[in-house]
This record gives sequence, structure tokens and C-alpha cells, in this order.
Amino acid sequence: MLRWRFGVLAWLICVGLLFPQTGRTQDIDGTEVTEAKQYVLDWLSQSDNIERFGEISDSIWSYAELGLQEFKSSALLIKTLEQEGFTVEKGLAGMPTCFVASYGSGKPVIGILVEYDALPMISQKARVPTQNPVVDGAPGHGCGHNLMSAAATSAAIATRHAIEKFGFEGTVKLFGSPAEEMLVSRPYMIRAGLFDDVDVVINNHTSSKFATGYGVNGSALYSVIFEFEGQTAHSAGNPWSGRSALDAVEIMNVATNFLREHLHYTHRMHYVVRNGGEAPNVVPDRASVWYFLRNTDDRLPEMYERVVNCAKGAALATGAKLAKVQVIAAIHQQHHNRTLAELLYNNIKLIGMPEWTTEEHEFAMVLQGEMGQPVKGMPTKVGNFEKPAAVFTGGASSDHGDVTLIAPTATVRFPGTVPGARGHHWSTVACGYGPAAWKGLNAGAKAMAATAVDLLRAPERLVEIRAEFDDYAKSHPYESFLPDDAEPPLDINEKLMSQFRPLMRQFYHGEQQADDPELLDKK
Repeated sequence: MLRWRFGVLAWLICVGLLFPQTGRTQDIDGTEVTEAKQYVLDWLSQSDNIERFGEISDSIWSYAELGLQEFKSSALLIKTLEQEGFTVEKGLAGMPTCFVASYGSGKPVIGILVEYDALPMISQKARVPTQNPVVDGAPGHGCGHNLMSAAATSAAIATRHAIEKFGFEGTVKLFGSPAEEMLVSRPYMIRAGLFDDVDVVINNHTSSKFATGYGVNGSALYSVIFEFEGQTAHSAGNPWSGRSALDAVEIMNVATNFLREHLHYTHRMHYVVRNGGEAPNVVPDRASVWYFLRNTDDRLPEMYERVVNCAKGAALATGAKLAKVQVIAAIHQQHHNRTLAELLYNNIKLIGMPEWTTEEHEFAMVLQGEMGQPVKGMPTKVGNFEKPAAVFTGGASSDHGDVTLIAPTATVRFPGTVPGARGHHWSTVACGYGPAAWKGLNAGAKAMAATAVDLLRAPERLVEIRAEFDDYAKSHPYESFLPDDAEPPLDINEKLMSQFRPLMRQFYHGEQQADDPELLDKK
């Protein structure tokens, strides 16, 4: 570690000699605005770039591809990056829609995370403030990943232009991460060594705020499918000779619901029955249930073992067999770096909240009324610098939590949705399309690009960020929760996506931007 720090310091001295601090100004808050930072902000403010990346976001919104089926979405991003001179490695970590795009050379290596999968069952027409699906029952972008993918891509490309224009030493890498909604990709990407050379990581997420924070938040998670095997029989003629796999699923669910009383209040547990038989007059010999188990890093392994015991007990009670316990994802909580978050927050304040039109405020107020939320329109001020909660009570998860334990990471949350819209819900899908949504993604892109330029321009900041990370890692060493034999569940959404893709195709936006005819019919 000392060798790494001396190397960075030597590199810092060289950079300072080669690129003296000229062209520097300050805004009213004293935030540094170098010529390079102003350049990326101006580049991202160009109307043709705002429209270009807005159109990419709208296209991905219309594709609404589920996890590990994001063939069109990833292809559009890859094509855009290759056209900008990035070297793109594809089909990584055992996932066809996973990629890493790189530009530049040497240190520092600045990673930017991107995700692009949608959610099932929440199709919704754009900018319509009442529930009205594009295709009934189809997927939709209820977490804003279309905006996030466009924001991250535009930030990486803006940084690429700054590297070229100002001769910066360093590399920007965009990590195309599929199936984030299933919490799948990042642990497999880490296991494959894709983050091994990264010095710092910038993440992004849609929000109704423009903010960031630091510390531990979000829940660690196991995503696991329990499969039971039984024996068929005539449900009326001789049911005594059957062994119902569905009974095992139901008894397991009863057991886990009784278990809730004895789990710490930080836990969350939810499940869906994936297979329960085909006809009531045949005792089902196969059934499966898919669980999401959430808790803190330290409490999750024990919780997982207790749920496995509930499955074993259900098999014993019914005479069925617990045929398979398939862990498809296992992730840590998020451990965000304070020093990096402070740098990111300074740029959020510099950029400021987008200015909304009267029509955009009116849409927000109608949607807020529909959702039974306070009617106040769009946000007008950036959020506070957020500290960890005094008492963690549980919540949502993100697989970038594992990334935060192998490289210093911070997340910008940018205003891509209306305050009062719900996550994983049609109301968020309705917000994520068109020029109003483009404003939010553009603000997020500026915060990411400005922070990347800060790190390239003033590498002493990276030394501070890494020092905090190295100290924290002493008491929080990374150990993956993912079992050694776990593999990405490549076909888990294939049937559902193939059902809806033909119905959705007629509503695709910007098809000229993803014009591979083979790709169109791939799934």
C-alpha cells in the first residue's frame, strides 16, 4: 500500500509540473471551476448533446428489457461508445449483455457504473399521470435505469473529450452492468476481475432529489430460488400415493412467515411462487419459490441459514425433496466514501437544480394528486449532504454495494422523477421519458463528469479518497457472499421477455439508433 501511495505522489508531482493550475475560477460558494471542468459542463450543455443522449434514454425506456435480456439496450450504448472511440469488451463475467468500455491510458482509472434493465408488470405511457399501460402486463422502467444509462454514458463521453483536449493522463471506464433489478451483475463482475485496476468509482441513480451522501445504507441481500421435487398422483383417485412439491413450498412460506417474529427489525423478506403445478387434479411433483432476503451485512448470513432450515423442514414434513437451493445473487450493503461524496456534492451545488417549465410543474402536481401525495410540483433546490441514518431500519438494495467495498465509491442521485412517485411503480415509468426527464439525466451527467475531471486534474484528491478507503477497509475487508458455484441466471427472464417483446416492438423509440436486424429478432 505504501508503494501505491508513493507512486501516486510521484505521479502527482509530474502532473503538477506538466499541467500547472491555470484557467481556474470560483463560483459564489468557492467551488473550484477549472478550464477543464467548464469544458465538460459546456459540452454537456450543448443542445445537440442534450437531445442526443435524451433520445438514447427514450429508446431504452421504450425497449424496457428485463434483466439479462437487455440486448437492444446494451447494443445501443455499446454502439454509441464505440463511435466515440471507446474500446468495448463485450459478453463479460458470463453475461452476454455485460460490457466494459474504456478510453485513455494509465492512472488514475475512474470507473462509472451504468445499468439498463427494466421491471416486470409496470408498463405505462409516457407523461400520463394516471395508470395507462403501453402494453398491459409488459415491463417498464420503474427505477429510471434508462435515464441512468444515458447519464453515465454521456458523462463518460464528456470525460473522454476532456482527456483528449487537455492531455490528461488517466483512463475512464464505463461498467455496463445488467440485471441490477435482480441484484445480479456486480458480484460476478468483481469475481471476474473487471474492477481490479479501478482507483475510484462514480455511481448514479434517479431520484426526485439532486443529492449525495456517505456511509452505510441500503440492505444486503440474498436472492435464492428453492426447488422442491415430489411425486405425481391422481388428486382424487389416490392422493395418498403422491407427494406434493407445492405443499412443500406452502409449508416453507408458512414457516418463514412465523420466523419473521424472531428476526431483527432490520430485515426484509419477500417471495413469489414461480412454479406450483399445472392442473389441480394432478399432485404437482415440481414447485419452486423465489426469495429476496435482506438485512445488514452482519445479520444476513444467519438469516439465510434459518430460511434454508425452513425449506428443509418443509421437505421433511411433506415427504418431498429439497432438490435445489440456487443462490443467484448475494450482495453487501453500500459503504459510500465520504471524501469522494464531498467532492461530488460540491459539483452538485455548482450545477444546481434544473429549471422546470410551468407545464413540467403542472404534470408533477397532477401526478402527486393522483398518488395522494403533497401537491408541490418539481423540486427547486438541491438536497442536503446526507449522513448515515442514526438507526438503520432496513430498506432497498443495490448490487453496487459490493463495489463500494473494493473501491472508493459515491453515488449522485439526480432528479429524474416527480416527488411522490413510487419506485417500481407505473408512476415512475410515466416520469422517465421526454425533455423533462432529459434535464435530470443531464444534471446527473454534469455532476459525474465534473467530478471525474476533478480527479484527473487534481490527483491529490484521489490520495485523500484512497486514504479514507484504505483505513475503512481494515475493519471492513471484502468477502463476497456469492457461493463459488453460483452462475448468472441467464434464462430467468427469457420466457417473459419473449412473450412481450413482439407486442412492444411497434412502440420502440428511435429504432434508427439500434439498427441491427438480427438483434431485433434475437429474443
